[in-house]
Amino acid sequence: MAAVQRETIQKQIQQDWANREYIEVITGSIKKITDFLNSFDMSCRSRLAVLNEKLTTLERRVEYLEARVS
Repeated sequence: MAAVQRETIQKQIQQDWANREYIEVITGSIKKITDFLNSFDMSCRSRLAVLNEKLTTLERRVEYLEARVS
């Protein structure tokens, strides 16, 4: 009877370690995805800021040209 209990406990421990390893892999993957998304966000914000500056410059030029033509 004790051998059966010991075997059951060993299986539970092995299953627990397998679950912990799986959770660790999933957690690591989530961290990588989060890092990528944060990096992508910063890159997009930077590019949009540059585009915004260019658009503002173009709008000013158009306004200037419209004023000269009128």
